[in-house]
Amino acid sequence: MDLKTFKDNKKTAYLAESYERLLKDEEEIRVMQKEDPSFDELSKEELRTIEVQKDALLTQMKELLKESEEEEKFPNEIVLEVRAGAGGEEAALFAEELSILYRKYAEKKGWKTVLLNESRSSLGGFKEASFEIRGKGVYRELRFETGVHRIQRVPATEKSGRVHTSTASIAILPIRKKTSFEINPVDLEVEFSRSGGAGGQNVNKVETAVRIVHKPTGIDVRCTSERSQLKNREKAMSILTAKLQDLKDVEEAKKYASERKGQIGTGDRSEKIRTYNILQDRVTDHRIKESWHNIDQIFVGNIDPIIEALLEREKEE
Repeated sequence: MDLKTFKDNKKTAYLAESYERLLKDEEEIRVMQKEDPSFDELSKEELRTIEVQKDALLTQMKELLKESEEEEKFPNEIVLEVRAGAGGEEAALFAEELSILYRKYAEKKGWKTVLLNESRSSLGGFKEASFEIRGKGVYRELRFETGVHRIQRVPATEKSGRVHTSTASIAILPIRKKTSFEINPVDLEVEFSRSGGAGGQNVNKVETAVRIVHKPTGIDVRCTSERSQLKNREKAMSILTAKLQDLKDVEEAKKYASERKGQIGTGDRSEKIRTYNILQDRVTDHRIKESWHNIDQIFVGNIDPIIEALLEREKEE
């Protein structure tokens, strides 16, 4: 048996070593059996015991390997990016409402959420923001949220009662342990600055905030969540890697666009996926042509029915 796959995986490496020791013990017993037939019965019993132990280890290794493959496909860590679209200040307020919606949902699921970076508008909404979310099943459940979300409502500042339409885009970026490319350090431009905002006397004295620009693509990543420059740089690099992988995945998807027509969306953040109509108390997902009511509850994170409907549709397809 080739144990290389099991030895290369961190979760199964120690079990593979135990399996190898059993193989060695097995070989020694067989040699002894040939040299001294009087040990025959005892040897048979020992070999049977070793066989049972080998089977148990093999089953355990296969299960752990399957778990690792599942985790690689659906990682338990993502970066959620929200960006205001058309609609000025109203769009920025909507972007913040969406971020609250997902943070509330994450809280319900027991996932951990950390604000990585934010840029606020003059009325306090988000021009853009990014969050790290960690927890079991996070990418599996939120992967269909990428795209343009649209809200239709009468803003508080609108005196004539006219309905406005604003948009915000969501991007769900899985943080994978393995990637299919390497980043050349020469292609990176790294800047350090002082983190803003409240946080005690020392928050603005040290340059802990990190900005990394990937020159070939122009992708720009900022991270201010950690107190040390090194940790912010590590986190920014993992986000940049996720963005570059996402870019590659979208390009691949476009090549096979005709094969993807039956699937739920393209994973492209420019695709309009959902409308939140406040006056009609209705949320509609345009990909599966389904609607839900009780919009106030949806905005405090009760999106389970929407997530479940999308996952169900994926199963059907």
